[in-house]
Formats: sequence, structure tokens, C-alpha cells
Amino acid sequence: MSEPTRTSQSTRHATDPAGAAARTPAAAVAPTSRHPLAAAFRVLLTTAALTGLLLAALATTGPAQLLTRFAVQANIASVLVSACAAHRAWTGRRPVSPRITGGLLLFLWLPALIHYVFPAADSTAFTLPAASTPGVTQALCHQLLYTVVPLAALADWLLLTTPRGFRLPYAWQWPAYPLLFLAVTLAFPATSGAPSPTATTAVSIGIAICALPLIALGIDQVRPAPRLHNNRISPTGISPLK
Repeated sequence: MSEPTRTSQSTRHATDPAGAAARTPAAAVAPTSRHPLAAAFRVLLTTAALTGLLLAALATTGPAQLLTRFAVQANIASVLVSACAAHRAWTGRRPVSPRITGGLLLFLWLPALIHYVFPAADSTAFTLPAASTPGVTQALCHQLLYTVVPLAALADWLLLTTPRGFRLPYAWQWPAYPLLFLAVTLAFPATSGAPSPTATTAVSIGIAICALPLIALGIDQVRPAPRLHNNRISPTGISPLK
């Protein structure tokens, strides 16, 4: 067996700055990349979702019942995830996992799709309960939770995140909770305070739940990358950042 070369030994045991750089992980020397515009946009998204939830609570006689509605659960998750994503973009930390942001995107779009495309399913547990006195508050709440927040989440994904972050296993992981929610509403309609959906409505919702992840995966593979400022690290050399 041949002995290690002098170069490999010197690189392995070097104590000078060049040798230390060769043995330092790229993540440890990469400069912090902050994105204040992305952080500001996500703060606005968080504010829109939170405002819509507050208006929904004001528009109904039973605010506690809102927690059993899928649209409300999705927007509560949007508030938490968007606030965390804004903080990470502002401080330059690692972005939120695409597994979470992609699932949240689909959770937000499912009630909007049901509200606008399947009017017969608009009274199910996936949407908001009818207001006791329909008016401006309810109309503004619907615009925020069914239109503004889903479109803002879509814009965040398309314009502020790198493509090809979604993976094929997500196509069966993301629908797990919506399908479980649908099964519970069919088996125990009283738990949500909404009428049980008909067989046709349930099938339509189930198809939408399974189709949305596949559509998102397909779009993520072909969409162009946004112009984000990144630093390329030399993978093998001991030179400084390029």
C-alpha cells in the first residue's frame, strides 16, 4: 500500500489559515444572506391572515366554533409559518422547509377553491360558517381569507423561494390531514357544526385534495428561479469565497 502523499498530509494537519479554511464547513464561513423585502412581504401576509381571522370571529356568534373549520385552521398555520419565515428572512437564517411551506400553500388554496369553484360545498366544514348578520365584516373577511392570503402565499412561493424544493413523497404527505379531516366530517358532522357533505361534494373535495399536490409539484419543477443574491462556495479548494 502506498503512503499518503505529502500534499494530503499537509492539508489534513495544516494549522495555517489556508489549511484551516480547507477543513472548515462551507456553512460556517458563508456570509449571512438577509432578505428584508421578503421579510416585509411575509409580515404583510401574516397581518392579512390575522386580520381575516379576527373579522371572522367578529362576524359569527360562536367564535370557538371557528377552530373546527379547515379554512380557519389553515390561516392560523399561515400566521405562525409566515411570521417564522419573515423572521428567518430578516435575520438571514435557513428558510422554512419546503415540506411545511408547500403544505401550507395547499391548505390555504383548498378552502378558496371550494368557495369559488364548488359553490355546493361552500357550507361544509372546509369553509367559514355563515355570519349571523352578513355585511361588510363578513365580505372583508372572505376577501382576506379566500383571496388575499392564498394569492399572497402563491406569490411568496413563486417569487421569493427557489424552485425544485418540492419532493415526490410530499404528494402523499400533504393530503394526509385534509383527507383525515374530510373523513371526520363525514363520520361525525356534529363535531364541526356544519352539515355533512353529500357524496358528490365529498368526492369533488377528495379529488381536489389529491390533485393540488401533483399540480404544485409539476409547477415547481418548471418554474424559473427568482433572482436571489447567493454566494457560491468553492467545493474543494482552499481559496476564499468566489
